[in-house]
Amino acid sequence: MSEKTLIEAIREAMDEELARNSEVFITGEDVGPRGGVFRATLGLFAKYGPTRIIDSPLAELSIVAVGIGAAMNGLRPICEIQFADFIQPAYNQIVNEAARIYYRTGGTFTVPMVIRAPYGGGIGGGLYHSQSIEATYSHVPGLKVVIPSNPYDAKGLLKSAIRDNNPVLFLEAKKGYRLIKGEVPEGDYTVPIGPANVTREGTDLTVYAYGMMHFYCQQAAEEVGKEGISVELVDLRTLNPLDKDTVLNSFKKTGKALIVYEDNRFLGYGAEIAAILADEGFNYMDAPIMRLAGPDVPGVPYSHPLQDWFMPGPKKIADAMRKLAAY
Repeated sequence: MSEKTLIEAIREAMDEELARNSEVFITGEDVGPRGGVFRATLGLFAKYGPTRIIDSPLAELSIVAVGIGAAMNGLRPICEIQFADFIQPAYNQIVNEAARIYYRTGGTFTVPMVIRAPYGGGIGGGLYHSQSIEATYSHVPGLKVVIPSNPYDAKGLLKSAIRDNNPVLFLEAKKGYRLIKGEVPEGDYTVPIGPANVTREGTDLTVYAYGMMHFYCQQAAEEVGKEGISVELVDLRTLNPLDKDTVLNSFKKTGKALIVYEDNRFLGYGAEIAAILADEGFNYMDAPIMRLAGPDVPGVPYSHPLQDWFMPGPKKIADAMRKLAAY
């Protein structure tokens, strides 16, 4: 075991899969000699060469379309979208092509591709470098959506995504790339796509989160724990397919739910968790289901004070935990 940052674990997963399987290749904007805008692919071009680490034009539609064609012909592409905000030009390719090919061909064709994209705010990126897109794409049958919250899961889940026979959207909290650190085993291991993870046992309330917000929820749970509030923390990890059993079992245990996500609150991913709890866990409910999310404005502001106003953080989350526990 060695301590790694989130981005180091992601890079290590890609490096090991490139070495393990000659069908794996990476394409995206500046992924080659530069190593990507966040340096996720740093050193891979020198190691594997220009036929496997391929710089693409500034055209997200083409990045994904090339990936689909390659995947349908026996390769395993990792398509990097430089910022999740810019994935929308590829929406048709992802939703109407990649996600539906297996279904519409009766299983004749598979699309074993990964689309990696850094998402979320907190880095002073303003409107076009801070968006959270997970709710839009989690709505699409045939597309798996994965968001790791720590280096161990990031490496293991990315390896599983690369080995999956159908498309996976792998979203990475850019704020956490170098901030989040953790122990990662040396060598090969995988974390299965699908199961959520109860990262903290508790009895007073359950908090559901993923990505950067799970990292902040851990800090908030530690703080309120000193005040005698026992928080159970569920790291969803996979947004589609969702592990409903873990979601509901934790709610049955505590009877109170706080769902934390940094996207706009209205129709954000947390709305689906709230609906499931209300629909299938109503008899266990001891308090209204609470959501803590970003406000319904068009984007994360560039101004740092306004960015802090928009983003949920440990203090806001701890306050919400206190409010729910006192209900």
